[in-house]
Amino acid sequence: MSLLKLSNKINYYCWACDLSKSSGEGKLGNLFIKKKLINKKIKIFTLQKKNPKKIKDIFLNYKYISPFIGILFCWYYFLLKKKPVYINYLPLWNFFIFLLLPPKTEFGPITGGALYKNNSLIRMFIFPLFYKISLTLLKCRNTQLIFATDLLKKYINKNLRKKIIFNFVFNILKKRTKISKKSINFLIYYREHKNKNEFFPHNFVKKILSLNFKIHIIGDILKMPKVINYGRVSNLTVNRLLKKTRYSICSGENIFSFFTLECINNNVKILIDRNIIIKNKNFKKNFLKIDYSDPNLSLLKLSN
Repeated sequence: MSLLKLSNKINYYCWACDLSKSSGEGKLGNLFIKKKLINKKIKIFTLQKKNPKKIKDIFLNYKYISPFIGILFCWYYFLLKKKPVYINYLPLWNFFIFLLLPPKTEFGPITGGALYKNNSLIRMFIFPLFYKISLTLLKCRNTQLIFATDLLKKYINKNLRKKIIFNFVFNILKKRTKISKKSINFLIYYREHKNKNEFFPHNFVKKILSLNFKIHIIGDILKMPKVINYGRVSNLTVNRLLKKTRYSICSGENIFSFFTLECINNNVKILIDRNIIIKNKNFKKNFLKIDYSDPNLSLLKLSN
């Protein structure tokens, strides 16, 4: 990172932990810049390398290190009487970031609150305590707060909610395009992640395969026979594939993930477990509720 000579024309100096177009945090950061800083004169700094080759590059990009370098960056420009902006890697549990960022720093979006099947003691007791500390600190900041989703809403009192924008991820939604010819039965996003694996309906996917439906997988490699794995692909490729797709599957830990919203943009119907409540009524028609525990009945319903 190089600190260039300050220009009078630039009035916002932004630290971005991740601007990758393939990661969720990267997409969130790019969306924040596009929607919140579009008419501002900005300069963006990041340690992120497109293809990190050296160990030090990987270390500095690591999500628990880069935020604190970003805090120092924000203080540097604050002391120069410039306007600092801190972008992404803002989980609500990490109250140190909200405590240490300089006054008048703009930041967002705040994340957290995904569902977990096996709640550990940390998630049941420590995280809510950390949330409370962070929210107390955020009350003292005279700035609008932006949350990526509304999954944390239950922890926030009504007075503080008035200064919060929830569901910032919905800004990715576009006007519906004309429905393309669909040639892919299922396109599924798969992550090799402990929590996501617990929600992912493996048995249901196996049943789909046994009925000779073709399943295409993006993200991590799903080790099942007959599936077509693309690996990690660009957002452009994801949308190209989704335009041809009839159905996808929502794993449940966060039903309004970037992938789900891209499915909605591309007129893809999303299969979801019948026990999951869809709070936002505007999108109910995009989901098909089925019983993952009874694949035969569910697939009969889907065929009909």
